[in-house]
Amino acid sequence: MNRKQFIILLVLVVVVGGAGLLVRQRGQTSWQSGGQAIGQKLLPNLAVNDIAQINIKSATGELNLAKRDNFWRVRERADYPANFAEISGLLLKFSELKIAQSQEVGASQLGRFELLPPTAGANAGTLVALKDQAGKALATLLLGKKHQSKSGDQSWPDGRFVMTGMGAKSLAVISDPLDNVQAKPESWLNKDFLSIESPRSIAVQFAQATNSWKLTRASETNDWQLADAKADEKLDSAKISSVTSPFSAASFSDVSALTASNAPNGTTLTVETFDGFTYVAKIGASENGNYPVNFAVRAKLAVERIAAKDEKPADKATLDQEFKDRQAKLNEKFAREKLCESWVYFLPAGSVDSGIKPKNELLGEVAKETLSPAGK
Repeated sequence: MNRKQFIILLVLVVVVGGAGLLVRQRGQTSWQSGGQAIGQKLLPNLAVNDIAQINIKSATGELNLAKRDNFWRVRERADYPANFAEISGLLLKFSELKIAQSQEVGASQLGRFELLPPTAGANAGTLVALKDQAGKALATLLLGKKHQSKSGDQSWPDGRFVMTGMGAKSLAVISDPLDNVQAKPESWLNKDFLSIESPRSIAVQFAQATNSWKLTRASETNDWQLADAKADEKLDSAKISSVTSPFSAASFSDVSALTASNAPNGTTLTVETFDGFTYVAKIGASENGNYPVNFAVRAKLAVERIAAKDEKPADKATLDQEFKDRQAKLNEKFAREKLCESWVYFLPAGSVDSGIKPKNELLGEVAKETLSPAGK
């Protein structure tokens, strides 16, 4: 290769390289145009403390969360208490979201990013409106399709396409897919409802009386006994383990306000505790893997402390204070759980079936000699 050919080749390399760099820069510029700077907050002026209403609307449903009397509630579930941790976490996340990419787009391109209004049906996004107590919009955010990260044949969501405001002309990519932002009321309910502690008697009444039973115990350390047991009926300690802690770790999938038409009826479970609580659970027929259950809660709490025979006078003040503290907690528990009476809870069938077994499933085999007359 002579000198002239080498110079021509060098010029071609420079031209081709420059053209490639120009194309790359134009691509980057197209993503960074639109007035949204990379690394800046998506909602820089969001007044989180002023937010008192959250509206989430998609093509398939709508959700309204509203703060009333300093408590967040789910409007679609007759103002049932909402999960405060989920809501506060979401609002904090909104205030911290940062722009990873930005691009100006035309109206014809919005569908491919699933950023059409919820009423559009196909390719619609999820519209989130954050409002103050008076209903004034503080921020609106349209969530589109999830941004995917790829490695070989694997891909996973690592962000989401979004637009802020109404009628915006630019979209952004944030580095959070916001998976929990869905217009599903049941996903935002406060799942803490009641806790049955230290039971002293448990009774289940079925429509068929022969299946019914009642267990009692004299103290928390005594064994359970079958009330009115016949000679051929003996409890199997292994079989009763699932019924002696009713609803101990129960959760629910959904709720509805109690009405005359939806009140559960069928099986009744009654639990009395050593703390003076009585729980009566009315359980309806299982449907779609859930039982409808309504709880009635009563309490007969001690009004004064009964001193032990060997109690020392020096310990009286301490024991009196411990008693008062304990009673205060029980009164608070009763007030909180009493509110459950206004609702029908839909509990997973597995957590209910384990506690309402028919009597014959709690019994073990009885030795033959115990069934024979004395002396034979």
